[in-house]
Amino acid sequence: MGVFDTIRQVLGLSAEADAAREADPEDLFGMSTAYLTMEADLDFAPTGDAALCFSNVDSTAFQRAREEVEAILAAGEAETGTTAEFVEDAHGYHWVVLHDTGFEDLVTSIHFAADTLVEEGFGSRLLAALFAFERDGQTAYWVYSFRRGSYYPFVPTGGRERDNKVEFKLESVLDGELSVEDDTTYWYPMWPEGDAHPWG
Repeated sequence: MGVFDTIRQVLGLSAEADAAREADPEDLFGMSTAYLTMEADLDFAPTGDAALCFSNVDSTAFQRAREEVEAILAAGEAETGTTAEFVEDAHGYHWVVLHDTGFEDLVTSIHFAADTLVEEGFGSRLLAALFAFERDGQTAYWVYSFRRGSYYPFVPTGGRERDNKVEFKLESVLDGELSVEDDTTYWYPMWPEGDAHPWG
């Protein structure tokens, strides 16, 4: 079983039975204040990137839902300046990738995309939302697992390694402000390809 097969299993199918609580797209708004703490207390600044990961469904209804998400984000771009692109990674996962220097606009756009898929009956296809931060050349992510209904930190260092010390520091500072996953066995890595973000 490959790395991304494992992620699909734990963030998708198998984690459904272990879900701590039902995921709620409203949880994403927790990042609207958490990013201020990341910057003020930890010196991690937003990179201006966020992404929503989901698995595709070969159905007309899902295609319509996806087109609705695209339309909502395209309409929002004129108002907020948030740009969106839809990409498929090398492992077959689909991503809505958003870029904006205004972090709160990123959060709002990710919420719109996730909430639309939930309302259209495809909430089970949502895997994770990622918010990227950077400090001294090191990238850290807050990952929201839709299967667990909670956040966890992920700090890759290259070569399929992660900085657990920084992850635990992020957890200790943000726990209480975000609904952080208590069980660290569910802090699943979403490895980037090379030096890129996990979405490509």
